[in-house]
Formats: sequence, structure tokens, C-alpha cells
Amino acid sequence: MIHIDIEWHALLSKPFHLFRIPEASVVRVLRFTCVALAIAACTTCMTESEAGGGPENVFLVVNPSSSDSLAVANVFAALRGIPPINVFMLPWQGSHESISIATFRQELLQRILRAIDSRKLSPQIDCIAYSCDFPWRIDFAEELPPELVGKDKFPSGSITGMTMLHAAVQSGKGYFDPASNRYWRPLGGDAMPAATNGFRSWYGWGSQGELLESGGFRYLLSVMLGVTNGRGNTAPEIVPSLSAAAGADGTRPDGTVYFVTNSDVRTTTRSGVFPAAVKALELLGVKSEIVSGTLPINKRDVAGLMIGAADFDWPECGSTILPGAICENLTSYGGIFTPSAGQTPLSEFMRAGAAGSSGTVIEPYAIQAKFPHAAIQVHYARGATLAEAFYQSVRSPYQLLVVGDPLCQPWAAIPVVEVVLAPDSRQLKFGETISGSIDLEPRARVPGGGTVDRFEFFIDGVRIGQCGLDGHFSLDTSQMADGHHEFRVVAIESSPIETQGRWILPVSFANHSRALSLKVEPRRVKPSGTVRVSVDGLGLDSVTVFSMGRVLGRTNGAQAAIEVPADVLGRGSVTIRATGRFGAGAINSVNASPVTIEVADAP
Repeated sequence: MIHIDIEWHALLSKPFHLFRIPEASVVRVLRFTCVALAIAACTTCMTESEAGGGPENVFLVVNPSSSDSLAVANVFAALRGIPPINVFMLPWQGSHESISIATFRQELLQRILRAIDSRKLSPQIDCIAYSCDFPWRIDFAEELPPELVGKDKFPSGSITGMTMLHAAVQSGKGYFDPASNRYWRPLGGDAMPAATNGFRSWYGWGSQGELLESGGFRYLLSVMLGVTNGRGNTAPEIVPSLSAAAGADGTRPDGTVYFVTNSDVRTTTRSGVFPAAVKALELLGVKSEIVSGTLPINKRDVAGLMIGAADFDWPECGSTILPGAICENLTSYGGIFTPSAGQTPLSEFMRAGAAGSSGTVIEPYAIQAKFPHAAIQVHYARGATLAEAFYQSVRSPYQLLVVGDPLCQPWAAIPVVEVVLAPDSRQLKFGETISGSIDLEPRARVPGGGTVDRFEFFIDGVRIGQCGLDGHFSLDTSQMADGHHEFRVVAIESSPIETQGRWILPVSFANHSRALSLKVEPRRVKPSGTVRVSVDGLGLDSVTVFSMGRVLGRTNGAQAAIEVPADVLGRGSVTIRATGRFGAGAINSVNASPVTIEVADAP
């Protein structure tokens, strides 16, 4: 056995940041074995679909010091197919509630942005998703301008809002501007947005929300997958919510979006536009209804919800939330998870099965710009992702904590992708061995008669090129590592929403006569157990074993074994990988076929 060497490894010569895995994690019992097994059964599928932004565009930030953060991230990564290079282990042992803006900027935001840049992922990352057990409130009192000192009684922002406004936060100016988000879609004469736009981090947005060819304001969408401290959810509650959200994509739920009215200022602040939202949804073929009260009563088809109440008890209303639903409440403490806080937090909706919700992390007053406009349900029904729908509907997001699955998109028309070899139109086979150069011809059809604008090509999660409709792409495998690779082709449809569909296929490259095998035992292990990882190769100087984008161990030579505590991996479905090297560069490397195991408490 060799000692576990905790350092970052360069995947395909992409540098990673140094970090340390804790020797022990706080163990909280999670029972989601059935979900984990279902995920594992899906990981060998040849094709997979996503809409709007996709897994290649999400940077998943995980706290390896937290067993909950690891478990939730494992499930999300498996459900959504997040590439390992898109996962960043960022140890955090500070407060899970509130930190200063200086700490946020230096210890979280800047480290995340540097990690994206160092892995050469900046051109493709559009969304930063935090797993649980990171602080949800950022205190910026120390940076208030003199004219606001004493006037802004609650100088705090949310981790997701401040991440979305990363450029302003980095400069220290303008993030608390009431119109800081130019990705917010302007409203037309009917009080609804005329357009819904897909999001790319490199898009610039003008002062009136126009998409610019150069310059403009730039952002990163951001969500938390869940909150587990204080009044938040447990990890076993978050897991089925994420699973249901992933299964809702493209299903066009046969349900109703409910808008609830009453005399509370939390409702009257935005209920004036509810009729316009109902009309817009009707034009899209989505059922909606305005009802009176606090919650919809005995409705078994809640496909979306907007209410305004300080407190509510969801189980008592007798209604059922359908998979994929965004459920919103305009209330001051919805994003505050301190146990002593009043008012019902957003976690009540997540516990009931919502795909996403939001809440402010400090008293914001009933200012519409700080909460999602009713148009959020219209953007969603037009096909936007959950993250896109949220940020197109909130003009001043700095205090708003957005929680849920950023990629969920129930009303998307998802392109169906096929890839063949030119010129004979032969389909690549699952696990096929490829040598030299190949010419790929991607094809796609869009349900409902839409068209595809372009295709993007990824190897092991890194974008390597693109082509237009009816185009070809030449791939020279001789310049890449031998052995296992994951090949992805993403089709992007031509509407402003830019819905994505994807084709995913594991293949093997064979150009330099290198081989490496990986063995992991046992395939199912309790969190308190140990996983033994063995590697065997020929003519290699070293082998690096890694999982979820972090190094588990490194050998000196081609044959060795390491032992890894299972709690380091976290509960759920975990894929372990290995790369061997003989000299510098990808051309002198070889990847073993990965092995997926289950870390779970019970059979």
C-alpha cells in the first residue's frame, strides 16, 4: 500500500489547485440508496439530453469537510453528468451562516474564479453551483459608501446573488444597485417580458438589457443545491428533489401554475401582474390559475407557484407539487436559516418537492426588484432553465438566495442528437477503440420543428471545437492520451433560448501502445469502510488516482494499490479514475476505464 498523496493532478495537462482532504468527516446518516442505484444504472447510457445550459457549463463547488456537501454533490454530478474537471473541492470550515465580504471575496469567490481559469474552462462555464454547507449570507457593511452608512440598515447579500454579480463584487462597486442585473428581461406594455434569452457568461448586456456584440455587463448564474444547516433541509430531502428535477426535463408537466392572492403586502406588491402572467402562460399552452388565500387548497397538479405569506404550512393545504416546479414566496426571511428566525423559509417548498425556490437572506422590505417577478413562470414555460428563469426575472439579485437544480427545464424542446462517422455514416459504438483521425458528422432534430444552430464538441468535459449545422468536425486522437475518454457532442438550437441536447459516448483511444487497468474493491461500501484501489500498467513512471476532480493518491511506478477511507468519497454513486504518465504531456499519458462504486449505509 502507498501513502495517499493529497495534491492536485493535471487532467489532460490542465492544472488544478492544491487542497487537503480531511482525514475524517462529520457523518450524518443519509438514506438514499435507491436513488443512488438508479443513478448508477443511468451512467452507462449512450445518449443524454439537457436543455438550456448543460453540465459542461456548470462549475460545481463542493466542501470536502462536510459529508452532506459531498453526498449532495455526488448525487447532482451523477444525475446531471457533471464532468470531473468541472468539480472544485473547496474546503470550508468557517461559518455556514454569515461571513464578511472580504472573506467571501478572498476565500471563496477569487479561489473559484482562479480554479475555472486555471483549468481553461472560462469560455464554457456559465453557472456556479454550490453544494451545501457554505455560508449563505455575505456581510458588506465594511464597504458601504459614506452616503449609505446609517441608511442601509441591512447591508448583506446572498452567496448566490453576490456570485452572480462577481464583476461588481470584485470591483467593490455597484452590486447593491437596484438595477444591477442587466440580464433581467425588460417588461413590455403587457407587463410581461417580450423575450426570453439563454445565458452565456461571455455575453455582454447593455444598460437596457440589450445583448451586445462587445462590452457590456457580464455575469455568472449561481445557485445552491441545498441548505442543510439551521432551518434548512436534510440531505435525504435534497436528494429526491434533485432526482425529480432531473427527470422533469422536457416533460411539459400536465399541471397548473398557481398565483395566490390575498391582502398581505407580500402579495399585493406583485399580484397586479398576475393576470398578465396567466394570459402569457395561456398563449404558451400552459395552464394557470389565480386563487385566493395563503396556499392553493387540495390541488394535486402544482406545476408552479407564487404566493405572498409570512408563514405557511404546506402539508396542511393538501396540495401536491409536481416535479420541476418553481415555488416562490415573497417574504422577508425566506432565505434565512438561523433557527431562531421567524417566517417560513424556502426549505418548506424544497421539502415538498419543488425543483427550486428563493428567499432573501436579510430584511429586504417588500421591494419587487429584490424578488422574482411573476414573469419567472413565463420564462420557465418558454423553455429557460431554472437558473435562467430566476435571473431573467429579478432586477436586483444581491440579497436573493436561489436554491435548487439550475439545469431543470420542464418546458424545453430538447434537441435529439446523433453522431456518425463521415463519409460512410457509420455510428460509433459504445466503448469503441479509435486510432488516428476521424471525421465526425453530427445531426440533430428538435421536437416541434425547431432547428439547430451549431454543435460543440467536448473531450472529458473540455470544449475542443464546434461546427455549424450540416458541418463536420475532424478529431485527431493521436495527440491525446491513450485509453478511456468521454466524448460529448452538444447541439444548440437556434432560438434565443439556445436549448441544448447532447450525445455522450465513452470511447478508447489507441495510438501509442500504452495501457492501464484500474480495479476497485469493494464495489459497495459503508461510509465507515475503506476502498482498495489497484492500478496496473506497462512502462509508466507514475499513476494518479482521482475522483470528482481531486487526487486520491499517486504511485511511483505502474503497479500499486492505495486505500481510501470511504467517507472521503462521500455517500452516493462515486466514479474513481486513474491516469498513468510516461513523460510530459497528454501524448505520454494513458487513462484507465473508470470504476463506479456505491458508498451507502444499507443494502
